[in-house]
Amino acid sequence: MRWFLFLWALARSRCALAFRICSFNIQCFGESKGAKPVVMEIITKIVARCDICLLMEIRDSSGAVVDHLLQDLNSYDRGHQYMYLASKRLGETKYKEQYVFIYRSDMVTITSSYQYRGGTKGGMRSFAREPLIVRFSSPRTAIKDFVLIPLHAPPGEAVNEIDQLYNVFLDVRAKWDIEDIMILGDLNADCRYVSAKDWESIRLRNKPGFFWLIGDNEDTTASASTDCAYDRIIVHGWKFFKALVPGSAKVFNVQEKFKLTEKEAVEVSDHYPVEVRLKLEAVHYEL
Repeated sequence: MRWFLFLWALARSRCALAFRICSFNIQCFGESKGAKPVVMEIITKIVARCDICLLMEIRDSSGAVVDHLLQDLNSYDRGHQYMYLASKRLGETKYKEQYVFIYRSDMVTITSSYQYRGGTKGGMRSFAREPLIVRFSSPRTAIKDFVLIPLHAPPGEAVNEIDQLYNVFLDVRAKWDIEDIMILGDLNADCRYVSAKDWESIRLRNKPGFFWLIGDNEDTTASASTDCAYDRIIVHGWKFFKALVPGSAKVFNVQEKFKLTEKEAVEVSDHYPVEVRLKLEAVHYEL
C-alpha cells in the first residue's frame, strides 16, 4: 500500500511539473466575439492552460465579456479558481483597450500593482497604452516573487515603445527593489514595424541582463500570409532565467492544437499565444 501511495503521489507530481505564463492578443475582444460560443470555447481552453495569462485588445467597455470568460473558466476547470485584474481603458482616442491578467488564485497571488505613467518624447507620450505593472507571489514555483510588465505597442510606434520599456523596467526596479521582471505582450516586434537596423537603437535588446525568449524567426500570427514574431516574452534577471523550464518558451499554435481551418483560427484571433513555464519546487514524499 505504501508503494502504491508513493507511485500515486509521483504520478500526480509529474502532472504538474511547471507553472505556465502566457500572453495572448485576443484581437478586438468584445461583445461580438463573446457572442460566438465556439470561439469562446476555444478561448476558454487556451486560457485554462495557463497559471497566469495576459490578455490584450480587450475592447468591451462594460467588462461583461471578461466576466463571461471567467465564469466559463471556473466551470471548465474546477481544479483551479480563476480571478482577474484589469487595467483602466487605455488610449487617447475613442479607440481604447484594456490589459487583463487572468490567474489561478490557488496558485499565485497579486501583491501589488500600478499603472505606469511615463513621460513624453519629442512632445509625444511614451506609450499609447501604458503598461499595468503587476507583482506576483508564487509560493509553489522556483522563484517566489516576480513582476510582469505588459505592452501592446501600436505598429507605427513599435520601435519607440519597445525602447521605452527600458525606462519602465528602471522605474519598477527603483520602486520595488526587484530584479526578477518579465516583459510580455504584442510588441509588433518584427517585419516592417521593426527592422534589423532598428534593433541597434533599442536598449531592451542591447542592455545586459535581458533574455529574449521568443526568437526573431518565430511566427506568432495566425494567418498563412504573414510570418512575423510580433509577440514576445523577455526576462530580466539570472535568477528568473534559471527558474524557467529550459526550452519551454514557445508559440502555441491554436490552429494545429484544435484542428481548425485557417479561417476558424483567425476568428479566434489573428495572433497565437506565446508562453513560457516556470519550474515548480521539488516535491519529496516519505514512504
